[in-house]
Amino acid sequence: MLAFASIFAAIIPMVTYLLVIWWMDRNERDPFGIVFLNFFWGATGAIILGIIGSLIFQIPLTLGIFAFFGDAAGDLADLSGAIITAPLVEELTKGIFLVMISMTRKFDGVVDGVVYGGAIGLGFGMTENFLYFLSYGQEPVSWLVLVIIRTLFSAVMHCMSTATLGGFIGMAKFKPAGYKILLIPAGYIIAVFLHFSWNLTVSFDSTALIGFAFLFIYFIAWIALFQVGIYMEGKTITKELYEESSSGLIPSEHMNHLPYVSRRNKYGWCPQGVKQKDYVRTAITLALRKNQVKNLKGSKRTSYEQEIERLRYDIKIMFYNAHVQYYYNNNKA
Repeated sequence: MLAFASIFAAIIPMVTYLLVIWWMDRNERDPFGIVFLNFFWGATGAIILGIIGSLIFQIPLTLGIFAFFGDAAGDLADLSGAIITAPLVEELTKGIFLVMISMTRKFDGVVDGVVYGGAIGLGFGMTENFLYFLSYGQEPVSWLVLVIIRTLFSAVMHCMSTATLGGFIGMAKFKPAGYKILLIPAGYIIAVFLHFSWNLTVSFDSTALIGFAFLFIYFIAWIALFQVGIYMEGKTITKELYEESSSGLIPSEHMNHLPYVSRRNKYGWCPQGVKQKDYVRTAITLALRKNQVKNLKGSKRTSYEQEIERLRYDIKIMFYNAHVQYYYNNNKA
């Protein structure tokens, strides 16, 4: 019964959090399968590499502690695993896949970095929670307390720390190499610091409340910054689409709907014969690519410019086919 209860207690809250984060990406919501792929990495690959990496890193650290402090170093060695090894190794193993996926065109910037990073952290937290629930929740009351604390705090910490790293990777993606060298390590250091601060404070009864307060404040700040990122992305989409409207590609009346999340999914404004979802997705992607190409050089810039022209062509074909179908239907009638 404990195993089954632990499975449900580990999976359901994390999948719920995952759906919420995915839903919050209002401007260009990626297919859920891509977000889930990141979640799956956190739940499997990051955990496996984290265990292996922690063993490799902890052995020399433990030997050094015992060599320096002698036989009295047992508790200190155990504590070092939580406050030194875990933050350094786990944030690295969670971030590996994040860096890899940032090299694809599915990764568009800060917002995607936060969503993908948050998904990885939630996957990691889900598996870690399950292992904790099985190992330390032997009595019903203690198990329930453990479930509440780890669901509301520890797993959320993993989500926010990797989402923070993802945000920095997103900032760095379309920047020159010098910015990447600064931004990505900075994101990793902040993620490690958040992880370290949580593990350190909750390791002692006297500082546990500080840890809960710190994580709550960071959560509020994280939500606020995420919303700012979404707002700025929305402003970029609006600006770039207005340029396309001025050039004649996007009908001017569509600018009352396309830039606005609350309006673009309503029906009635899109011409008959044009698949609205495809049109919206293509237009939003075009706007993002136009903004991204401004910071690229060489072959990558050429590749993005070619995609921009292809996206414009796709929109033209959508309208052309709709007009042809409309003309055909009228003549047939």
